[in-house]
Amino acid sequence: MFDHPELDRRTLLRAGLGAAAVAVVGNELAFPAAAQAAPGADLDWIISCDGWGARPPADPLSISAIPSNKIIVHHMAFPNSTDYSEEHAKQLARDCQNLHIDGNGWSDTGQHFTVSRGGHVLEGRHGSLERLRAGDRQMISAHCPGENGRAIGIENEGTYVTDNPPQELLDALIKLCTTICQQYGLQAHDIFGHWDFRATLCPGAMFYREFPTLRRRVFARLGTNLSDVPARRWPDIWRFVGGPVVKVAQYLLTFRGYTVPVNGVFDAATVAAVQDWQARNGIPVDIDATLTAPTWETLAPELDKDAVGIPVSAVQFMLNSKGYADVTVTGTYDYPTKKALKDLQHLHGLEPNGKVSTTTWCALVGGVVRQSFQKS
Repeated sequence: MFDHPELDRRTLLRAGLGAAAVAVVGNELAFPAAAQAAPGADLDWIISCDGWGARPPADPLSISAIPSNKIIVHHMAFPNSTDYSEEHAKQLARDCQNLHIDGNGWSDTGQHFTVSRGGHVLEGRHGSLERLRAGDRQMISAHCPGENGRAIGIENEGTYVTDNPPQELLDALIKLCTTICQQYGLQAHDIFGHWDFRATLCPGAMFYREFPTLRRRVFARLGTNLSDVPARRWPDIWRFVGGPVVKVAQYLLTFRGYTVPVNGVFDAATVAAVQDWQARNGIPVDIDATLTAPTWETLAPELDKDAVGIPVSAVQFMLNSKGYADVTVTGTYDYPTKKALKDLQHLHGLEPNGKVSTTTWCALVGGVVRQSFQKS
């Protein structure tokens, strides 16, 4: 059973590879090597599939023909074990693979890499370590539908809805994210959470609060110049994904006069509305209705503290989805909304003024803002 249906021929052609550049050999994709693949690195600290005793994949695995453009961080929703040993980490990897193959019916472990609570890093899907070493195309995975061909997936042991991840895990995750960025040519602002692209509680509200710090530490390790960070890195949701961020986009499309369901499902009506908005605003129309930065920035209105209506409901819905339980969707800019928004602004290095600027919208919907890297 193959677990990457979104990688179709049109996706390959859209990536600029074309029929002449991409050959399908059995169930494998063959393509020319990247012109600027990152050099190999010392990755002996990552425990390979052989090292933790992985089963063979249930089906042939494939290498993606499109470039990786982000890292998606997950929690495993496993117990918060106090066994920090390497042997426990290896058993964790085996348990996860068994669940994904036997329970989910997938070809192999869904994610590319796993981080244990004790800070041990393990290869997940077969071939992921080899691709990381090459600094080239990733294995097609099964960690986030719609992103499995272009996002590196990292599962972190534990459940972090109400608990904080241990420091050992965070330190190992930062090391792994830094290495992935170096090898694949990514940046700290390319790190997202699972719920930015799917309807899920993953990676957990408490873990997600650590993301600005996680990105800052990766940013420091990479030595990136602040001037090279975009003012806003929006989540590039497209027709293959769903969840809270899609629902916010639907709220905003409704505010702009479109008749679309506000349910987090990127359906045909939402695709048509996004593309019409792009055309009307002089934005290149994306074949897959990707919400590009210009799309977001024309769609999201700036709000002051006296705002009411659909955009305020969108703000409240998103805050509640991110764990601000006191915020309810009323369409009225009330005290709990203002308080939660100020907290979110503080987390991302923004002035905590309770107003919803374009930059605050970006941080709210899961994007990354330049000010976050200036916060001490």
